[in-house]
Amino acid sequence: MVGAMSTIQIRDVTGETHARLVARAAARGMSLSEYLRSELDRLAGQPTMAEMLDRIATRPAGGGASAGDILREERNRRS
Repeated sequence: MVGAMSTIQIRDVTGETHARLVARAAARGMSLSEYLRSELDRLAGQPTMAEMLDRIATRPAGGGASAGDILREERNRRS
C-alpha cells in the first residue's frame, strides 16, 4: 500500500560505513534515520537502467534526422 510506513533493517553494515553515514547525516543536521530515509526516497525515485531502456523503446519515433544523417550532411557540405 502506497503511503503506509514500513520498516527496513539492514544487517552487517561495516563500522566504517556506519561512521560515514552518521557523519553525513550530522553534516546535514539530520538523524541517521532521517538521512537514510531521504537517501532511499531519492534512490527509489530514480529509474533503473531497465526502466530507462523500456521508456526509450516505447517512445514514438521522433521523425527527425538521425545524428548520423546530420553528420553526413555536414561533412558533405564542407567538402
